[in-house]
Amino acid sequence: MNTLKAYKSSPTLENSTWYKGILVSQLAGGSDTGGAFDLVESRMKQGTEPPPHIHDREDELFYILSGELKVFAQGKVLTVKAGESVFLPKKVPHAYLIQSEECHVLALMTPGGFMNAINNMNAPARAMQIPSDMETYATADLTDTMAVFMKYGLRMLSPDEIAEHLPGYPTTR
Repeated sequence: MNTLKAYKSSPTLENSTWYKGILVSQLAGGSDTGGAFDLVESRMKQGTEPPPHIHDREDELFYILSGELKVFAQGKVLTVKAGESVFLPKKVPHAYLIQSEECHVLALMTPGGFMNAINNMNAPARAMQIPSDMETYATADLTDTMAVFMKYGLRMLSPDEIAEHLPGYPTTR
């Protein structure tokens, strides 16, 4: 049996990566928590949001450190600002759009393990800032990305599913 150890963590180049135009600092992963959760700090800018999607395994909690998100889930459109959080249960289609120029978010995903998918597709951060020279979800061919995500229980929504489950989500961005 693997015994978990107490530790402290902060965002550093050693635990930070660039993924689809987002600076992601992994503060805790499944191997650190016995699979209980992943904890990441992310810095994102408008245009780096993932397409509408659904997780089969993870519940997500986002706490906004700075900036603002518009979150679409369960027929609701929620504006989430600095100092506020939003919970997105597994098996619930959802999406978000960054409303401020940048957004700084703490994300808790439970159970742990989803970050393994991201870690299969990211690049080491060269600086503790949002990358400016990287393709995003909006500019990338997502064929390989979707294949990796499917292995981890995440699926992008079809246009019909977006219309059905995420009223208010813009069909053109």
